[in-house]
Amino acid sequence: MNKLLTLLMCALAGAAASTAGAETVGDVDTAFKLIGPDHKIVVDAYDDPRVNGVTCYVSRAKTGGISGAFGLAEDKAEASIACRQVGPIGFTGPLPKREEVYAERQSILFKRLRVVRLVDARRNTLIYLTYSDKLIDGSPQNAVTAVPVDRATPIPMK
Repeated sequence: MNKLLTLLMCALAGAAASTAGAETVGDVDTAFKLIGPDHKIVVDAYDDPRVNGVTCYVSRAKTGGISGAFGLAEDKAEASIACRQVGPIGFTGPLPKREEVYAERQSILFKRLRVVRLVDARRNTLIYLTYSDKLIDGSPQNAVTAVPVDRATPIPMK
């Protein structure tokens, strides 16, 4: 029993640590739960760590109830993303063609919500893709958004 409790505490600590880069902007309740928190849609903001001036907003379902309160619930695989220029764009260094910007655990064992940045050098545009790595009906749920960068500021590539 103590081993199970220790494993559960480690899993909860890992899930909490994975959200360190996200800032919750707000949420709306979608279903009332008599015991535990309500089901919600949460909107989180993620600043791109290698591109100053770009923030991504991701909305996703968050399961409530008793299992949601203890971090044992599996959240839905769907998410929506909108990335915007929120200040002058600057780069901390050259960017790879594809890079994972953020990943957050959505279930204790298997599913993660991921945000990947792709660079479209020809159009001088940053593309952000969000998806869950759990397969739904044969293909992962996903959403995409793009942030065009002024041609006077070429995107540095690795």
